[in-house]
Amino acid sequence: MADLDFDLVRLHAAYAAGLSPVEVIEQVFKRLAEADDPGIFIAIHDRETLMAMARALPPFDAERYPLWGVPFAIKDNIDLAGLPTTAACPAFAYRPERSATVVERLVAAGALPVGKTNLDQFATGLVGVRTPYPVPLNPFDPAVVPGGSSSGSGVAVARGIVSFALGTDTAGSGRVPAALNNVVGLKPSLGLLSTRGVVPACRTLDCVSVFALTVADAVAITSVAAGYDADDPFSRPVPFQPEVLTRPSVRLGVPDAASRRFFGDVNAEAAFDASLALAEDAGARLVPVDMSPLFAVASLLYDGPWVAERYAGARDFLSSDIEALLPVTRRIISGAGRFSAVDAFVGRYRLAALAREAAPLWQEIDALMVPSIPGIATIAELETDPIGPNSRLGTYTNFVNLLDLCALAVPGPFRGDGLPAGVTLIAPAGRDGFLAPLGAALHARAATPLGATGRPQPDSPAGRTLAPAAAAPASAVSASGPLIELGVVGAHLSGMPLNGELTSRGGQFVRGTHTGPHYRLYALARQGQGAQRPGLLRVGPEEGEEIALEIWALPPAGFADFVAKVPAPLTIGSVRLADGSAVPGFLCEAIGVHGALDITGFGGWRAYVQATTDA
Repeated sequence: MADLDFDLVRLHAAYAAGLSPVEVIEQVFKRLAEADDPGIFIAIHDRETLMAMARALPPFDAERYPLWGVPFAIKDNIDLAGLPTTAACPAFAYRPERSATVVERLVAAGALPVGKTNLDQFATGLVGVRTPYPVPLNPFDPAVVPGGSSSGSGVAVARGIVSFALGTDTAGSGRVPAALNNVVGLKPSLGLLSTRGVVPACRTLDCVSVFALTVADAVAITSVAAGYDADDPFSRPVPFQPEVLTRPSVRLGVPDAASRRFFGDVNAEAAFDASLALAEDAGARLVPVDMSPLFAVASLLYDGPWVAERYAGARDFLSSDIEALLPVTRRIISGAGRFSAVDAFVGRYRLAALAREAAPLWQEIDALMVPSIPGIATIAELETDPIGPNSRLGTYTNFVNLLDLCALAVPGPFRGDGLPAGVTLIAPAGRDGFLAPLGAALHARAATPLGATGRPQPDSPAGRTLAPAAAAPASAVSASGPLIELGVVGAHLSGMPLNGELTSRGGQFVRGTHTGPHYRLYALARQGQGAQRPGLLRVGPEEGEEIALEIWALPPAGFADFVAKVPAPLTIGSVRLADGSAVPGFLCEAIGVHGALDITGFGGWRAYVQATTDA
């Protein structure tokens, strides 16, 4: 059997050339046997079950089924119908009748769920060894921890057993294993991926994360899994599109001299410096930043009342059988008893104050770039100190979810001792798509192999520079002349009914933003059977409010064709943005809002549609 590449680009090329998904399943079991690592999976579908799934796939159609025949693994705190969910605690195990929302969406797109991966018990840890099952082995050095809590997911992808894996991330569990296993770890904005069917750690902070071999794969998988879920009270409608870089030079914030924390690991520091050099070579401008407010936020996660939320997540089980936990897990979760309801409010107030202190940072930089981990931890170290090495691994991760930020961990140049290292790009919520081309460019420049497979990266459509031309998605339609930006506020927003009128003309998502405070938004009367549309009307600054909108960019020919078909009373005019700049965008003639419903108070069309749908 020929050895196959499992990244999405090359795997789908092989499928298009006639490869059978049955052969891929054979390869999965072959690689699992070669890995000789019983700690990766807690439960796995048997060969015949997976073969039946592969044979039951519809005919190959990458457009309709973007993950057709792609094998993936699922962290064992995420439900997969047919296999038990244990959260690495056998006494807690249950067998779900329904898969988690994200799993359902991936399977509907053609992906093949191989099994459930090992983790730090109840997702409490960053080392990956807090499990009653065999510990997954770091594929680069078994003396080094695999990283957690999503240990099995990171190792399964690194070894090429699966194309991608789902993890979860509350304090860094989707980023630390990525760094230790030389793979990509996408930690989405809170609410972008549904957490229905996920055993909670800290429910207000939990994210489902994606481990993949390339940034392009992680983006493709997230695009399928993302979307508002009415069954998840923490889901929210967050746009997810790879953005187009428009700045001539990306401003990357990096830890200043006082914020560099490597705890004496000179190899880790040298590897980070090598990544900084790659970023500069790619055209980024490095901006030293004071990380102290972020570190102060990080300290709240385990020293503050959020520990109590870990107890709340599995309260019924823990109140009756907490002795079933591993000693280190029990020690951490039992700390919930130290905090009262008053402490919870005090913690929230402290977080709000620190978030306000940190907010100006995003006016100075486009993204933050930090070491994914400040150094390695070994199994031997944890045997003498089960807490200290774990805490160190979270140095640059613990603050992200508390501050509602998104993050993308990508491999960087290897350390001098031959172990992998990596960096994490961080931005405010909703900027996931902006991080994608940055991460792809850095990964391409590092030229590291895929995981521990030794295989080279596929050609990257994102290129190797942090410049506007390098960031265009592979599907972009080329046209002579520069792209023309267009502000949209209604049915043309990403995920809305008329968005295809932009993408079919080569439209590319640029960013989400707001208008200046000079506008009111109306729900216009529906015309015939078409989609309902809003009307954006410019008014005086004391009469209007800021309205959410998206900026798209179209080739000149596509822009002209699109504008020519805009129906009255809508028109294209100059829309003033919150930052004072202006773009061509949708406006409405004043006569068009007579009798229309004023929906300005919702702040945007997406929020209005969601509110009326829920009602």
